[in-house]
Amino acid sequence: MDPRIREHAEIIAHHSVDLEAGDDVVITAPPVAEDLVVALHEVIGDVGANPISLSSDDRAQRAYLRASEEDDFETPAHTEALIEETDVYIAIRANENVTETSDVDAEINAAYRRAQKPITAERLSKRWCLTQFPAPANAQLAELSTEGYENFVWDAVNKDWDEQREFQANMVEILDPADEVRIKSGDTTDVTMSVAGNPVLNDYGEKNLPGGEVFTAPVPDSVEGEVLFDKPLYHQGREVTGVYLEFEDGKVVDHAAEKNEEVLTEVLETDEGARRLGELGIGMNREIDQFTYNMLFDEKMGDTVHMAVGRAYEDTVGEDNEQNDSAVHVDMIVDMSENSKIEVDGEVVQKDGQFIFEE
Repeated sequence: MDPRIREHAEIIAHHSVDLEAGDDVVITAPPVAEDLVVALHEVIGDVGANPISLSSDDRAQRAYLRASEEDDFETPAHTEALIEETDVYIAIRANENVTETSDVDAEINAAYRRAQKPITAERLSKRWCLTQFPAPANAQLAELSTEGYENFVWDAVNKDWDEQREFQANMVEILDPADEVRIKSGDTTDVTMSVAGNPVLNDYGEKNLPGGEVFTAPVPDSVEGEVLFDKPLYHQGREVTGVYLEFEDGKVVDHAAEKNEEVLTEVLETDEGARRLGELGIGMNREIDQFTYNMLFDEKMGDTVHMAVGRAYEDTVGEDNEQNDSAVHVDMIVDMSENSKIEVDGEVVQKDGQFIFEE
């Protein structure tokens, strides 16, 4: 086994979820990520915790969803009970076919997400980590060789996270006391939002591995302006490009996409909260220096900003502020490398991808 897999497992256990003896651990992973699952079981055994691993096979999921009707879904009590009794939840992403679920009806996907919402909320209340195993299909999507993609993933994951935390703390210090943020990019993106009273989190490889962002939640009704998300995303096994959103009083009042606009429409029609922003994130991981069609990595790129429609994470919402609630949380990226700036309370804190505290 590649020694970097064991290092990956060690970082998950000891850095990301702070594993302790006696912890009950649920791991979800596809078969192609078996080596990382095995390494995690070794580490969990060393600690004296209790693992159970569940398959997250895309082919099986596709078969289930295509055989279901929109009104069939209910929150599965047995799954909810398992997560309620869990101390640590580890989700591993890896694909044998990145478009496996592309022929599942978007309305079915949305209905399934709504039924899963209580389980998602329960998982987020635990110590949890979402990470990536470098599978060949993900390498192909990134237009890299298998070896090249392995190097890319483990360079981004197996790093000095204390050093990354210190670097990102500069942005937390700027954003945490702020009232208003403005994102401006070319002639296509100019959006403002209030973040007043909402905590700013420093993501240095805990819940998301790799980490590499500073993020918070906008005040839901404060978002005004328009955004062109000029980086593509894969959602429900389909590529969505050229996403355009226009906001008034915090709500999406107009939207478009160059490709697979119906996927975007179904996301926005999931529920009321899906038309509002739940997250503003600023990418700061300089080890992630190329776009790979994988949001777990792409949103951390150091010259990007991402915004998510849908659910706001509870930890990013102040005690006196409203938490945007939704069954979805879909991130989309704006390239900030050219003709772009981030303003915080009227002060430019990043210009053309360069932060004011960087040499």
